[in-house]
Amino acid sequence: MMKHKTVFKNYAIMALLLGIGVEGYAQQQRDTVPDRPVTIDSIDIVRDYRPILADAVKIRRSPDMTNKRSYMPKLSYGNIPDKKLDINTGLKELNVQETPFSETLDLRSNYVKFGLGNFNTILGEGYFSYDEYEDMQVGGFVKHLSQKGSLEGQKFSRQEVGVFGKRILPLFTVNGLVGYNRYATNFYGVPLANDRMTSLNPSPEGQTFSDIYFTGELTSNYDPNDAEALSYSAKLDAYSFSDKFDAKETSVALSAYLNKRVNAFNVGANVSVDINSVDGTDNLANAGKTKNSLAILNPYIRFKGDNYAITLGANFIPEFGDSTSFNIFPAAEVDFALAPEYFHIFGGVNGGVKKASYRDFARQNPFLGPNLAIRNMVERLHVFGGIKGNAGATFGYKVKAIYRQLEGMPLFVNNMGTPFQFDMVYDGNGDEAVKHVGVEGELNIRLSELINLGGRLNIDQYTTAQQEEAWHTPKLRLAANARFNISEKLYIDAEALFHGVSYGKAFEYDPATGLIISDTYSRREVPSFFDLSAGAEYKATKQLGLFVKANNIFNTEYQTYLYYPKLGFNVLGGLNFSF
Repeated sequence: MMKHKTVFKNYAIMALLLGIGVEGYAQQQRDTVPDRPVTIDSIDIVRDYRPILADAVKIRRSPDMTNKRSYMPKLSYGNIPDKKLDINTGLKELNVQETPFSETLDLRSNYVKFGLGNFNTILGEGYFSYDEYEDMQVGGFVKHLSQKGSLEGQKFSRQEVGVFGKRILPLFTVNGLVGYNRYATNFYGVPLANDRMTSLNPSPEGQTFSDIYFTGELTSNYDPNDAEALSYSAKLDAYSFSDKFDAKETSVALSAYLNKRVNAFNVGANVSVDINSVDGTDNLANAGKTKNSLAILNPYIRFKGDNYAITLGANFIPEFGDSTSFNIFPAAEVDFALAPEYFHIFGGVNGGVKKASYRDFARQNPFLGPNLAIRNMVERLHVFGGIKGNAGATFGYKVKAIYRQLEGMPLFVNNMGTPFQFDMVYDGNGDEAVKHVGVEGELNIRLSELINLGGRLNIDQYTTAQQEEAWHTPKLRLAANARFNISEKLYIDAEALFHGVSYGKAFEYDPATGLIISDTYSRREVPSFFDLSAGAEYKATKQLGLFVKANNIFNTEYQTYLYYPKLGFNVLGGLNFSF
């Protein structure tokens, strides 16, 4: 058996060596024999390629899911040497210019203020706002101011409180305000009898006004990517205003605005409805209640280019309530820039109806008597034109001339029986209107970061219809203001006011009885006056400040309405704290 295995092994080794020799000889022959074309006796065997992948090598290790925060070293830069790099390559030292003082921007939105002064003046004020979010703001305010003059009953007291909110949504913005105002005073006027010694008002009676109001508005947001998007707004105004006696005004007004830009022009409309009623008036036929509501529809089309703007439209105004009427007025305005930004000419013509508001009248003159007449004013024609412009950010101006025809112009006149109270009279009717020619001028000058000046001038001439004068209406009014930024911590403000001569109705009274002698009146002059006021504020710290305010610096004895002198020189000073 072993012999056969040995013979087989020998034969196998011999065959292997023979094969290697034959293969080497064949390889040599292939290397020496040149290539020749394949003949028909050549056979190529091709089979499909079958890819075979090796088994994947799996990573048999799970990741570490533990949250391990890497160590953050505390860096210190206090050991960096302060070295100067000296390179003399012709560079010279810069001349550092001193930055002028300007008012610092204080981002604090909350503050409280308290002050005291002569004439028993007490001031307390606070404003609070939460505006940490860019799209929302809420807040409130409260204020108290009281003064007492040297005359009998010469007192003033005002309180204000309110809350407000604002919310910016993707498409529109909503804001609202709810508040309460109270104003108290006395009928302290000093009319005298014919002997110029006997007072017709020995015991001044008190008067108090209360005003509860609400304002809410919804306005579309501007889309910079769509200049032709529809813009709109809706607003609700409501208030209840009353005095110490029987007078009370209730008003609810809803207004809306729509505008659509189409290429080079805008199409839109203003719409409003004002429901108004006043109790305690002279309308005895309706138990002393007057309703003077109105609605306004103002469609328009506006063409606007680079250097011009033209607006064409109309005002449709129906009045309803105790009396009804329907009014149509033109509404057109043009504005051309002869030198853009520097010089514009503008003009227009329109008309309208202004609601007679007991609240507005009382704010102008708080010494109104009972049983007032309430009547809307119709502006039959209003033509205006002028120039305006500016020179950069340092100088701005506007001059406008106006001509108006008025029906039912409201005027204050002293009551015959109680001259320390005022009645309402209205000049101009359907047959004859009041003609008003006036000039208005505005000026704003910024001399530097330190000084800002501004002023307004009004010159008015009235051609009355039934009344002898435009009572208690001066023909010349001038108001100016200035602000001086002395330093980053000290600011000074100044205001000047000038009123020209006006006139009131005056009657003669019996010194013994205090009764009117005759209903024949005389024109009593209300002299012109100049009132200068100034104030200063010093910021001791970023949060604490000191302020002082001086009014009627020249201690001028003047009056806006007949028999009612203003306070003399008075000073108010105190502290304010912002947070």
